[in-house]
Amino acid sequence: QVQLVESGGGLVQAGGSLNLTCVVHGPIPQFNSMAWYRQSPGKKRELVALLSIFTDGDTFNYGDSVKGRFTISRDSAEKWVALQMRNVRVEDTGVYYCHTNHWERLQSTDTWGQGTQVTVSS
Repeated sequence: QVQLVESGGGLVQAGGSLNLTCVVHGPIPQFNSMAWYRQSPGKKRELVALLSIFTDGDTFNYGDSVKGRFTISRDSAEKWVALQMRNVRVEDTGVYYCHTNHWERLQSTDTWGQGTQVTVSS
């Protein structure tokens, strides 16, 4: 069973940088995608960055509010996925969740991490 463990959250000043990492534990399947979501206070969980995995290369999608500031990356063995956060803003505050999707017994399977808190101060 896939388990995801996030780390790297914390307190950072606006304009600063922070790096989040999500490590995959358990047997590594062939992922369809690896992603970061966040849930800010009083808001629904939203997509931050999506990395879709294809045999001929990965594709990347970012939420409009983080384009040009955040970068998602992974290792070739799909054992971790990272989120590099630059020029952070107060509105980036929230709990950041790692997410993966893979096929298991012909069923699309979603896995979530427990989340890591990011707080951006002004």
